[in-house]
Amino acid sequence: MLLDTSPDIKDQIRKNKIQNVDSVIYTHEHADQTYGIFELRPFFWKNKKKIDVYGQKRTINKLKKNFDFCFTPRHGYTPIMRANIVKNSFHIKKNKNIIKINAFEVQHGLIKATGYLFNKIAYLSDCNNIDKKNIKYLENLNYLIIDCLRFKKHPSHFNLSDVLILVKNLNPQKTILTNLHVDFDYKKLKSILPKNIIPAYDGLSFNF
Repeated sequence: MLLDTSPDIKDQIRKNKIQNVDSVIYTHEHADQTYGIFELRPFFWKNKKKIDVYGQKRTINKLKKNFDFCFTPRHGYTPIMRANIVKNSFHIKKNKNIIKINAFEVQHGLIKATGYLFNKIAYLSDCNNIDKKNIKYLENLNYLIIDCLRFKKHPSHFNLSDVLILVKNLNPQKTILTNLHVDFDYKKLKSILPKNIIPAYDGLSFNF
């Protein structure tokens, strides 16, 4: 299960020795989340079946428009993806393994993005506000993975002070800051954070 397909997804797959991708869950349709979609062709060839793609209705419609060749036959090429529109909850199954996922809206500037919760892990990659009715999904978490773009305020992303306030109120066991911009120095940022909050980095892994 893959969350979003960034433009450098091929390099990430190779560096992290990812052997298989059965499904992709999209948070929203922006270029930095979607433009690596066509790099998943080898997994379609390997498994000889379409890769399931999940996302809210607007995101799925944008994907079908921008990457129609992935979803519909074109000039003799077989589509490699199957689109699935998510609302509140869904599950992904492989053999006897089932992952139950809750999906909920978050504000990302001018658009709504999607946050996901599974196995007491919340993933909020791009957002700057969470509606009170959806805060319930972020209670009693083992891991909160959340957007933290920079020190200064931003109109479509949480900044560091926003995240620290949110973490204080929600008190997850561990928080991982993602989507970090260039004005963060990793070592300096890590040195000022509480021990239960860490900056993400390429290749970061954890067990759950």
